[in-house]
Amino acid sequence: MTTTAAVTTGERASVREDLVTVLCGTIMISGLAIDGWAHKNVIDTLEGFFTPYHAVLYLGYGLTAAWTFRLAYVRRDRHPQWWRDGWPEGYRLGAIGALIFFAGGFGDMIWHQTIGIEIGLLPSFSPTHIVATLGGVILGTSPLRSWWASGEGGPRALAGVASMTFAVMGMLVLLNYGASIMTIAPARPYEPVLGDYGGIIDTPDEFLVVQGVFSYLVTTLLVTIPLLMMHRRRATMFAGTALVLGVAIRLMVINEFPQPHLTVAAGALAAALLADGLLVRLDTVRGAAAPLRLPLAGALYAGLVCAGQLVGLHLAAGVRWSPEMWAGTVVLTVLLGGLLGGLAARPLVHR
Repeated sequence: MTTTAAVTTGERASVREDLVTVLCGTIMISGLAIDGWAHKNVIDTLEGFFTPYHAVLYLGYGLTAAWTFRLAYVRRDRHPQWWRDGWPEGYRLGAIGALIFFAGGFGDMIWHQTIGIEIGLLPSFSPTHIVATLGGVILGTSPLRSWWASGEGGPRALAGVASMTFAVMGMLVLLNYGASIMTIAPARPYEPVLGDYGGIIDTPDEFLVVQGVFSYLVTTLLVTIPLLMMHRRRATMFAGTALVLGVAIRLMVINEFPQPHLTVAAGALAAALLADGLLVRLDTVRGAAAPLRLPLAGALYAGLVCAGQLVGLHLAAGVRWSPEMWAGTVVLTVLLGGLLGGLAARPLVHR
């Protein structure tokens, strides 16, 4: 008969163990950013899988995976079958993520050596990159799950927020093309063009507008879902700011800190910081069990981050969308954030 011990030890990693995991994850996500930069800026020098940029990435992965397995192994005195029973809370899934990443990384080596190096949008759609990204996100968020299991603040919360930020940065491997910080669509005017018979003619400007609006919605999903996952458990100052900072760092490094996008990122960061302060204040005033807490948090955070990006773009290059378009885009992100918050909220129980 399977016992509870076979499913979870009930043990928790120490704060130090979580922080070491974050340190290893920092090396891994730094290698990912450097490799992304290389794929965009020095593609002519990449001749295969074995590059100095991949070396940093896989060093970080190896350290994170080895440390994760060590956490179970050092508990073998209490759990002789440590590979099954010795995992601290949150780390068993991380070990599975390490195996998934290994499979994706091995497949990526074969892919690079046989098919070649991806350029442009191709890295975002590489099957091996998708598998490795999934494994890396699962592996790197072990401190997040450990934080949730403990419910503590302080350094434990810092480790949890950092690991969630790394996960969002990792997901940008697949969503680089959809990041609103890099769009300049609102800086270009759009006027509908009427045909000879009164119909609207599709123009390149129209498709640029659609792409721009979708990028704000994609970025809203990318940062608001993780924010709500953390906020559902406790209000944490700087949690939303860290997510936007992670997105900004990856995009700015890969693209070598271009303007007006750097100012857009600064606007988004200022807005996220304001949202964090308001969310913490709302919890202080209304309480963690207040009605519509998560829908309000999602709407507030998503709307402010979108508005902050538009303000930054306007300061750097000028927003030339009509009021209907830029205001409507902000409203769409507010509604999307509120919807996500409603989906994240616990269902009401009528007694």
